[in-house]
Amino acid sequence: MSRPSSAAYVDSKPHYEILDGLRGVAALLVVFYHIFEGLSFAAGGTVITVINHGYLAVDFFFILSGFVIGYAYDDRWGKTLTLGNFFKRRLIRLHPMIVMGAVLGVVFYVLQGCEQWDGTHVGTSMIMLALLCALFFIPATPGSCYDIRGNGEMFPLNGPSWSLFFEYIGNLLYALFIHRLSTKALTVLVVLTGLGLAWFMLFDVVGYGMIGVGWTLDGQNFLGGLLRMLFPFSMGMLLARKFQPLKNVRGAFWVCSAILLMLFFVPYIEGKAGGIILNGVFEAVCIFLIFPALVWLGASGRTTDRRSTLVCKFSGDISFPLYAVHYPVMYLFYSWLIENKYYTFGEIWPMAIVVYAGSVLLAYAALKWYDEPVRKRLTKRFLRKK
Repeated sequence: MSRPSSAAYVDSKPHYEILDGLRGVAALLVVFYHIFEGLSFAAGGTVITVINHGYLAVDFFFILSGFVIGYAYDDRWGKTLTLGNFFKRRLIRLHPMIVMGAVLGVVFYVLQGCEQWDGTHVGTSMIMLALLCALFFIPATPGSCYDIRGNGEMFPLNGPSWSLFFEYIGNLLYALFIHRLSTKALTVLVVLTGLGLAWFMLFDVVGYGMIGVGWTLDGQNFLGGLLRMLFPFSMGMLLARKFQPLKNVRGAFWVCSAILLMLFFVPYIEGKAGGIILNGVFEAVCIFLIFPALVWLGASGRTTDRRSTLVCKFSGDISFPLYAVHYPVMYLFYSWLIENKYYTFGEIWPMAIVVYAGSVLLAYAALKWYDEPVRKRLTKRFLRKK
């Protein structure tokens, strides 16, 4: 295998470099999706017209995470891995960038003018409280004093942290419970959580017209977010246990990337049939069938040329930093769109390029000057080689 990505700091097993690369592709597409989400938000919540299903990248992240964690740790319990050691590894892997995302959230919130979306000024004490809660991963409830943007986000300094919050829950459940399950019991868990998730998707339980749940504690969002994490996370672990690589796989990274691109660009599907929303059917096909197949295909392939190896390594390296730090930039971008009443991509494409490129550069700088050095130091300090 090629030189492991920076994600491999605390793991000794070889990495699936194509899966690392696909995680990066999904993260890059998420940033693109959020640019168009901004246009929708500025226009008062209109339907996103480009990369409509980019939000499904979160579900793809969860299945990748489940597969990689199952592969990396399942056979270590009771041998070289303890509960405390596992939690240290995961905290070292995830929390430095969560801290960075929260700090950048404060910086960009101040640049935005310390205001909620409705123009209400927010005092410094509430901003600091929001930062403190973000650092310790304590979510805000809608309308609470540290809901500083006023739209009910769990983490108003860095909205996408909601999915990392559920990632932490998944890691906790894995360490305490899921890794102990037999393969049959794990299959039952996959089926049960899949049925719950299908109910949310097909019957539009929260009324969004899509499975865009989990970002707030309002209504049934927490249950929806929990199911949205639990099914793909446990499915990924089941795939890791059952995995047998396909033979003679060529171009897996490029094929899987192209499929993800096509899926995310499928237009929103309007309408219902027999009480079932059609967009939910598409989401179900992606999450239940296509994403597991892509993980299996990606894990079966290998990069065989220098270009593919470099692309996979770079995109894998920046995937988590990019996801963790890009949204504070987006908040400032959204504020600019609202202030100037820009509602179409044709009006703002030069700025969109700047925002996109700037987000990638910010992520790369955070990776090289902060995340990698901090994780290396924490690993040396808290993890002894087994």
